[in-house]
Amino acid sequence: MIISATAHARVGLIGNPSDGYYGKTIAVILRNFAAEVTLYASPELEIVPGQEDMPKYDSLSHLVDDVQLNGYYGGVRLVKATVSRFAREHLKDRLPDLRRNFTIRYKTDIPRQVGLAGSSAIITATTRALCQFYGVELDREAMPSFILEVETDELGLNAGLQDRVIQTYEGAVYMDFDRGLMETTGHGRYEPLDPGLLPPLFVAYRTDVADLSTVTHTDLRERFKLGDPVVVDGMKECARLAERARELLLAGKGSGIGELMDRNFDQRRSMCQIDPVDLRLIEIGRKYDAHPKFAGSGGAVVGVYPGDRAYEEMKGELESLNCKLVRPKL
Repeated sequence: MIISATAHARVGLIGNPSDGYYGKTIAVILRNFAAEVTLYASPELEIVPGQEDMPKYDSLSHLVDDVQLNGYYGGVRLVKATVSRFAREHLKDRLPDLRRNFTIRYKTDIPRQVGLAGSSAIITATTRALCQFYGVELDREAMPSFILEVETDELGLNAGLQDRVIQTYEGAVYMDFDRGLMETTGHGRYEPLDPGLLPPLFVAYRTDVADLSTVTHTDLRERFKLGDPVVVDGMKECARLAERARELLLAGKGSGIGELMDRNFDQRRSMCQIDPVDLRLIEIGRKYDAHPKFAGSGGAVVGVYPGDRAYEEMKGELESLNCKLVRPKL
């Protein structure tokens, strides 16, 4: 039997990055891109490298370009960490299952290093495939926490729960990471929303960037722990914006979230440095009243476009900056 599992890219619509700081966010799935994992029984356990892991290049220039775009790490480490954690947590008392081997491979078309959650998508898809293969049922509220632990405990990355929640639930989700709830249950309060309540969205992402989000998250986390009022108060404001956006969506006033998205970006900018090219994406979007904000940690923006003409004109300007523009499939 061949098992296939998929997880899609995601967009942080509003409230991020407060998800890692007991805040509130709304995120949506981006079905335009996906990571797919294939798994089947085999005599030995084998993790097949993906395209991003291949050590063979046409030339030295090819290697340099690949590093600039994708960084130094592919997806094998993500799959390996997920398999190891899964075995220790869910198969430790099932000796026969520990002796069952498989071959696992992945492929992904999620743009790298632009804040669309490509890494967590590979881990999510791998977790789904392992659950099917071993007959393990993970509670939907618990699965995002397991995925996050793979990244934080196994790989030493800084991250929050938002990406893992939306990639587990899909669609659109309002998330409340109340501190008391998080500390007692290990998860937040997750409320699926009707994607039909959302206004017309666009996502623009850079094709010339390789900026690890870990750098941004590490700096903010340290400042948050030290009680930096700019970060502490900023995260609270981001959470309030997400709460207000939820109210507007449920009231059928989705077009009104654009102003809140503007404020979300401005709040983020007050907390951390913004790459000049990323800032240019924001400026172009605002020129067309599209209310852009970061979809993640940088490299991609999400906004509300006011009409097809504005979309096409904005697309032309953004493409001149080595960006691609898509309408999200939710």
